Amino acid sequence: MSAPDYLYDDDPQPLHAGRGRSRKGLLVALGVGTVAVAMGAAVVLPLFQGSGAEQAAEVVTVFTRAMAAGDTETSWGLLCEDEQARLAPDEVAGAYQRPGTASVGDPVEGELDGQLAEVVPVTWDDGGSLTTVQLTVIAQDGAKVCGLSA
Repeated sequence: MSAPDYLYDDDPQPLHAGRGRSRKGLLVALGVGTVAVAMGAAVVLPLFQGSGAEQAAEVVTVFTRAMAAGDTETSWGLLCEDEQARLAPDEVAGAYQRPGTASVGDPVEGELDGQLAEVVPVTWDDGGSLTTVQLTVIAQDGAKVCGLSA
C-alpha cells in the first residue's frame, strides 16, 4: 500500500503557538478616549444649544409668534407641564397674548418655586400703547414658558 498524498509535506502546526498578547493598553486607551469624548461633548454642547438666557429668549420669541399666527398647538406645546394642565390649547392666547406686536427683551435670572428660571420681558405695542409682561421660562425637557406677571 502506498502513502496517502498530502497537500503539504509539513506536519500540521499547533493551534496556539504560545502565550497570547496582553491587551491592557488597548482597554485603557478605549476608556480614556471615551472619557475624553464625553468631556468634550459636555463642553461643546452649550455652544450649539446656547446659554439658558439665549434659549429662553428664543422660546419666548417662538411662543409669541405662534400666538400671533393663531398656532395654538405650538404655543401650548411650549408651555410647562403645570400650564398645560391648567390651560387648553385654545385658551393660551387668552391667558398670555396682549393686543399689538410683541417684542422680546433680554432675559434675567429668576426663580419659580425654588427652581432656577429665566424671566423674559415682552412688550406689546398696540399703536403706541405699550403693555409689558414678564414671562417665566424654566428648564423642563427643554426651555418652557411657565407663567407670566404684569
